[in-house]
Amino acid sequence: MSLPEQTRPVEQARRTPGKDAVLGWLLGILAGLLGLAPWLITGAQLPLQNLWGTEVLPDRMPVSLLPLSQYELTTLVALLTTGGAAAGLAVRIWNPVRRRLTAWCAASGALAVQFTAAVQSFTVLEGGLADETMAGIYFAGLLAGVIACIAAGLAAFLLLVSRRRALVALGAGLMAVPATSWAVEWVVGFVGHINVPTAVPTVARWIPALIVGCALAWCGLRPARRALVWLADLSLLWVVPALFTSVSYVLGTRVLAGDLQEMLLMSRQILAATLGPDGGALPTVLLALTVGLAGLGIRALAARRRLGSPAGSRAGTLAGPTP
Repeated sequence: MSLPEQTRPVEQARRTPGKDAVLGWLLGILAGLLGLAPWLITGAQLPLQNLWGTEVLPDRMPVSLLPLSQYELTTLVALLTTGGAAAGLAVRIWNPVRRRLTAWCAASGALAVQFTAAVQSFTVLEGGLADETMAGIYFAGLLAGVIACIAAGLAAFLLLVSRRRALVALGAGLMAVPATSWAVEWVVGFVGHINVPTAVPTVARWIPALIVGCALAWCGLRPARRALVWLADLSLLWVVPALFTSVSYVLGTRVLAGDLQEMLLMSRQILAATLGPDGGALPTVLLALTVGLAGLGIRALAARRRLGSPAGSRAGTLAGPTP
């Protein structure tokens, strides 16, 4: 009997369901705070608003636990999805005895942090926006975006906490780009937007491909249906950066602010351009595919060496013929 199998009954006897629930909940709270940390270290002042009711200097804006702004939508995606994903990854690494109980408590802890941050931030935003129709549309749009981000974070949590390799690899593919953006936000939080080293965007471009490639190598291609996970992850690596670019460009253009028809038209044009052959996504997808296939080769060689070793040969002999 292996050591983990021997110690699990002892762990189960020492911990009650209540203790596991509290630990899972605290773990979720820490994960939620970790997701928001790159924004919190900046001082968490609400970004300047085009529709603010009064003239205010940037350093006089109120504290907001979320960077609510049409210019910060991709940042919101990174902060909120990473919190959920971190909770799922932590539960997976911990692998507690009462896994389902702990997982749901961790999810509730992360959601509690994000819900509290959303309520506080939107209360501050509502109190300062001008009393006009466009401000109401702006408020509703941001609220819908934040809810979608929290839902995406919960989806990432469920995928990463799963016992099935295929689903975990899919979760890694879903989070590759947002997690990289989250890491870049740490750099921005410490040095500011103006002082970000030029190497950071270049490195950040390739990190999602490495994450996806490693996840695919770990997932493997057996059974054959796991090829669908490879296709999905490579597609996400192609599409998600294009979506980030399109959203950032369109929402960051003040010329089209309020003209929804023109904004939709421009978003389709930019999305088509970034998804096309000249969009720059092909090299990253090829890198991820190369890393995944190389990882499969390394795993196959390692498995052959284990079987060819004296210990592996003895194990095969003791196991007898395969039925």
